[in-house]
Amino acid sequence: MAKLSLASISTLISPVRRHRPPHSSLQTTTTTTTMPDQHTLHPSLEIIGGARDLFLPAFNSLHRPYSPFPLLGNNRHVETIFASFFRATPDVRLKRECLRTKDDGAVALDWVSGDHQILPPDSPVLILLPGLTGGSEDSYVRHMLIKARNKGWRVVVFNSRGCGNSPVTTPKFYSASFIGDMREVVQHVGTRYPNANLYAVGWSLGANILVNYLARESQTLTGAVSLCNPFNLVIADEDFRKGFNVVYDRALTNALRKILKNHAILFEDMGGEYNIPLAANAKSVKEFDEGLTRVSFGFKSVDDYYSNSSSSESIKHVRTPLLCIQAANDPIAPARGIPREDIKENPNCLLIVTPKGGHLGWIAGGEAPLGAPWTDTVVMDFLEYLRSGAYKAPASHSGTEGEQHSTEAMHHLKL
Repeated sequence: MAKLSLASISTLISPVRRHRPPHSSLQTTTTTTTMPDQHTLHPSLEIIGGARDLFLPAFNSLHRPYSPFPLLGNNRHVETIFASFFRATPDVRLKRECLRTKDDGAVALDWVSGDHQILPPDSPVLILLPGLTGGSEDSYVRHMLIKARNKGWRVVVFNSRGCGNSPVTTPKFYSASFIGDMREVVQHVGTRYPNANLYAVGWSLGANILVNYLARESQTLTGAVSLCNPFNLVIADEDFRKGFNVVYDRALTNALRKILKNHAILFEDMGGEYNIPLAANAKSVKEFDEGLTRVSFGFKSVDDYYSNSSSSESIKHVRTPLLCIQAANDPIAPARGIPREDIKENPNCLLIVTPKGGHLGWIAGGEAPLGAPWTDTVVMDFLEYLRSGAYKAPASHSGTEGEQHSTEAMHHLKL
């Protein structure tokens, strides 16, 4: 999700000075406290998945309770908005590379400046996929970039068409099911660093795209992480237009309209089913998708687009180590849309659900409230575990017959 450009709601929250919650007081000096067992998972976290036993040794913090920052973490909307407006954005010098795609489109890859000279050529590469209309300037992206870079990872932010000031050269943006650009980015990065393992982290719509990609491309990435994934876009759309959620809907719609306006000349005289005036004046993301997105990618209707672009339908086919982290109170990625049963049955997947966190919030942990989200440490534990080689992949659960079924079941994913 992009930063919420809604000045009218910024006054609801004022910056909070960083402080730590008070320690519980002990009434007697004779009481003996027992440190929690690192291998005992804390009940505040829901942790499931077919790879649960294989991946749990990766984590150093899941035995501790998820403790949201006082006041901010008590309300999902307050947490979501605070993180968008007030979370610190680390200063990082980036070097942009514009990648021309096979259809004459373009995406922007932002690398950490100087890393090509400093890091060994076999350093692991982490590809970051921001949320809808998001880019390398977003705070949650920058924090993850810093965390990985400090561990010796080479990091690149994949700014989709029109996002993060990425150039738009054709009358086509991107969609929740379009994996063609991701495929070209991975191929390009892999060609540049042939001796490095590639990994990816995606947020929100970027997470949905990433999971859809993994379901089709099983041999290109060594591991991946999905955060705040809406998973079921039909359910997400239903909740998106309810109550306070319309604030997020309007914010993202305004961001989409701005991108379209900046490249309006490319969309002039578009015939067929395109409804550019509807998209240009859209009052909701659904209207924008009806007027432009679903037509660009060949869907019969916006409802057809949502139902056939949901990563909840493709995660069963993922054969790459995948960590999914969700917040139970996420207003934009509803918990009821999480494909829990398919994650339980997939031997390559692990799901962690926190009780709080909002959307792209997770204001908890030692760096709260203005620093990195709680998830960053968990993500790096997982990635470093995969990097170490300690993880042993399970035997394929698909086989030839399963692979054929996977291809047939996901014919709707646009290449």
